[in-house]
Amino acid sequence: MGPNPSAAALTPVPRGGFGLHPPDLGERRFLHPGPLRWLRAFGWAVALVFVVAFAALSTGEALSHWWPKTSGPLQLTANVIGALIGLGVYGLAVWLAEGRGPSEIALAPLLPEVAVGLLIGALMFAAVMAIMAVFGLYDIHGAGLAPAWTAIGRAVQSGVVEEIMIRAILLRLIWRAFGPWAAFAVSAAVFGFGHIGNPGATVFAAVCIALEAGIMLGAFYALTGRVWISIGVHAAWNFTQGYLFGAAVSGGDFGPAMASSTARAGFPDWLTGGVFGPEASLPALVVCTVVGVTTLWFAWRRGHLGLRRAAV
Repeated sequence: MGPNPSAAALTPVPRGGFGLHPPDLGERRFLHPGPLRWLRAFGWAVALVFVVAFAALSTGEALSHWWPKTSGPLQLTANVIGALIGLGVYGLAVWLAEGRGPSEIALAPLLPEVAVGLLIGALMFAAVMAIMAVFGLYDIHGAGLAPAWTAIGRAVQSGVVEEIMIRAILLRLIWRAFGPWAAFAVSAAVFGFGHIGNPGATVFAAVCIALEAGIMLGAFYALTGRVWISIGVHAAWNFTQGYLFGAAVSGGDFGPAMASSTARAGFPDWLTGGVFGPEASLPALVVCTVVGVTTLWFAWRRGHLGLRRAAV
């Protein structure tokens, strides 16, 4: 028999630790049941995204500016400190405003779940490039060892800060307000079309990111109740794409790389990703969508997608 969504919605959510559990959407203080909880949840999402983004990115930018640009280790440290500040500010804000310990960033499962995410993300992108190579869509040339400081720093920053903003805040609180399907649709669209201003971006590229990453990364959060696997997948995908293969990452340069990968001329951008990079390609869309839909199905089977509508 399938899961009982209404029963799943009433199942107590563990405060932290290992194991798979539904996301803790928040039930107390600012998110207490009552009139206009949907509006309170939505407003809290907007405010929290701004606070976390400002704290994390301004800290990282300030340290990066103060420290020598030529020092890879110091620039990496700036990125890591900025990400940690973002996590800390998020945890403190949730504790103060929602009256709970944020189980979505519980520390006990951090290392094993990030490791799993790193492995999944690297394998997924390697699979995409293998498809590209087999069908002659990309030219891939090795370049030898290269400093990895810049790539690691950018992968950490994008993985941590974007996952906190999009999954832990936006997806969770839209879910709190309007239910899971609206939350997936809105958070995926924001994530995808948030890249529309990047170099080489197209509407197709934004749709690809919304479908392949917006759904997949949200699905890992829905399955585990935590963002660690999503962070690992996000960081490893970007690092593998930008450093190991030397391909464009969302239209940008990820710094020194071990290889150089470029789309072959004569193929349409929707097949290769064009100058935006492989993540805007049909192979990436297929690989990530398969992983995302499968993970979402497991989350649904466990009853983690039971509707939790706000009181009106």
